[in-house]
Amino acid sequence: MEEFQIETAQNVGIQQNVANLGDRLLAYLIDTLVIGLYFFAMIIIMMSLALDNSDLWALWLLVSLPAFLYYVLLETFWNGQTIGKYTMKTRVVKLDGSKPSFANYFVRWILRIVDVSLTSGGLAVLSILIRGNGQRVGDIAAGTTVISEKVKLSVHDTLLKEIPKDYIPTYSQVTVFKDDEMQFIKNLYDEARVKGQHNIILSLSNKITKVMEIETTQKPIDFVDTVIKDYNYFTQNM
Repeated sequence: MEEFQIETAQNVGIQQNVANLGDRLLAYLIDTLVIGLYFFAMIIIMMSLALDNSDLWALWLLVSLPAFLYYVLLETFWNGQTIGKYTMKTRVVKLDGSKPSFANYFVRWILRIVDVSLTSGGLAVLSILIRGNGQRVGDIAAGTTVISEKVKLSVHDTLLKEIPKDYIPTYSQVTVFKDDEMQFIKNLYDEARVKGQHNIILSLSNKITKVMEIETTQKPIDFVDTVIKDYNYFTQNM
């Protein structure tokens, strides 16, 4: 499964996975249920009103508009999410991980007619499976994909790192980071160290020193390791 690099608020690069097909299908079913419940509620309300046919049709067109625009409105104003996507912890982003514009949301919404509505979702599923990067036809045209924000942690992935009882920290500036940002730093560092990706460790080291506004004489691999240990020290002793 393809990964996308995203920058956090502290300019730390992180990797994000595209949403799997199962999560996207469940999100779609949830959104369909929400729209169906909305229509059901509107029908009940309209049946209780004493309106003639012309007024009834005009009102029906009006109340149908939110359902018709459901995807493009929610994704635009809810940062790439609908109720279904929020429930399944997925989100629409551009291929570089940045936030899409209204034009991006609009294009993928319009093309729902082709890859979702007209083919009952068959073309969307086929496109996602073939492309392998979470893109249906609308995503390909809009330059977007759908990522998963689910966090899968193992003992190895946890932020906690063993430090000696007599450990003396080096960088008090590590407290500028938040837990989730330090978790991403640790995950990137551990993976890069195992794979021998020294360029990633160097880049990570440079970004950390920039955020912390410090200089260091330590080697990048030792520096990042020290930062992680220092963060554990300060958070465990605060």
